[in-house]
Amino acid sequence: MTTPTTPTGIHAADEEHIPVLDESLRGGAHTVAEEVIPLVEETASIGKREVVTGRVRVQTVTDTIEELARADVQRESVEVTRVPIDKVVETAPEIRTQGDVTILPVVEEVLVVQKLLVLKEELHIRRRVTTETVEVPVTLRKQRAIVERVAPDTTAPEEEVTQ
Repeated sequence: MTTPTTPTGIHAADEEHIPVLDESLRGGAHTVAEEVIPLVEETASIGKREVVTGRVRVQTVTDTIEELARADVQRESVEVTRVPIDKVVETAPEIRTQGDVTILPVVEEVLVVQKLLVLKEELHIRRRVTTETVEVPVTLRKQRAIVERVAPDTTAPEEEVTQ
């Protein structure tokens, strides 16, 4: 058997603290003594907890803005022109259209020794479409949010807003 050596990291001045086992091997009796050396292990545990680092205050502000609303509006108007005819017809003429003019015949029965149908006049109806821009003042509302950070309150409970 070889002579035990000093473990690495133990200096010569520390040799007197070498376990009894080393001394018993040097002696002549060769008795082996047991010594229990406790092994210690450190463990690390990682956890997390909520910490209030600050609070945020959010406000909404409604602003009103006066603007002019613009729109194109169509307006339709009619112009009626009376055209005298005074002509005897046998049957009432049909309503007809010539271009953008609608002609609506107006008839009247006249008592004569015999009954005649006389076309008294025609109504000429012309449609005109005009477009104009109309400006109407309107009030519009816009909301905007104001966000500001507030320093954490040390007396506040931890249930408040956290980051």
